[in-house]
Amino acid sequence: MQKKSQSLPASIIASLRQRKNRPGHPARPAAGEQRSGTLVASYNVHKCVGVDGRFDPTRIAQVIREIAPDIIALQEADKRFGARHGLLDLARLKDETGLVPVPVESANAAAHGWHGNVVLIRQGLVRDVHQVSLPGLEPRGALVVDIDLESGAELRIVAAHLGLLRRSRSQQARMLIEIMRSRDERATLLLGDLNEWRLGDRSALRELGPAFGALPMPVPSFPSGLPLLALDRIIADRPEILSDVAVHDTPLARVASDHLPIKAFVDPSLTELAVPNLDPESLPLGRSPQAQNGTPARDADAWPLPIPEPVPDSEQRNRELVRKAGDRLKRAVKRTLRRA
Repeated sequence: MQKKSQSLPASIIASLRQRKNRPGHPARPAAGEQRSGTLVASYNVHKCVGVDGRFDPTRIAQVIREIAPDIIALQEADKRFGARHGLLDLARLKDETGLVPVPVESANAAAHGWHGNVVLIRQGLVRDVHQVSLPGLEPRGALVVDIDLESGAELRIVAAHLGLLRRSRSQQARMLIEIMRSRDERATLLLGDLNEWRLGDRSALRELGPAFGALPMPVPSFPSGLPLLALDRIIADRPEILSDVAVHDTPLARVASDHLPIKAFVDPSLTELAVPNLDPESLPLGRSPQAQNGTPARDADAWPLPIPEPVPDSEQRNRELVRKAGDRLKRAVKRTLRRA
């Protein structure tokens, strides 16, 4: 049964009460404890700049090793403005963790992913990849990845990073729902930094209701030094396949980025994950399964959607709007802390 979502002040007060119980060392499985299912995670790496102001991609890689995920979605893994290029050593990360980035098409060969979104997987077959430009004033995107797990189960990952402006988040959430409606039936996880600190009726994430129903209990993950706001989410359109979401709270994670990673297990044994194999000709948008060389087959008229290049004046205006939205977020945190 779905737990009732608590209010934002109650969530923050609960986080404050738990701050003394935060672990002083990386969490380790209890004796005899086994991993149960496929471990998925989401992590906003903040362009590899820690809360100490230091750019250190090695720390991010170490946090990912701590998590040891089977699938992980990263946000802000590329430079945000100007010519995008990746900030992580993906080859080294593969050697150390076994995680392989999902291939994407990009005009800039130096970029890791799509608008800073990167999906990495340990095992399984990538069937299809869509790159989606999300509406709004900021350059935001999402990756839609269809994966066949080793168990034979079929899973769709929607990795997204929503905007700082509430109106943009509502538009982006509605677009994600439309994307899901246009695709074949497959169990779906939405994970990423959704940037929505409001809960209940005021939340822009209400737009996700038609596909995901009641949202699970939020897990505060921001700011990493004292997590008060549940900006990062992992949501399933079939809640029974997903365990409770937990925050990965370790000393290293608290300093490596301003967000803590979050994680959950997907149970691939549930029959709800399995759907009949589709004939390639029946796939929507003219898509076919992944080619033998590992590159998704693409149609000239299908996604990725084009992203218009901003003119200098509009880009400057957008940056100013984003800066103001960030300032409002900081003020909202301070007001709530005073009430608590």
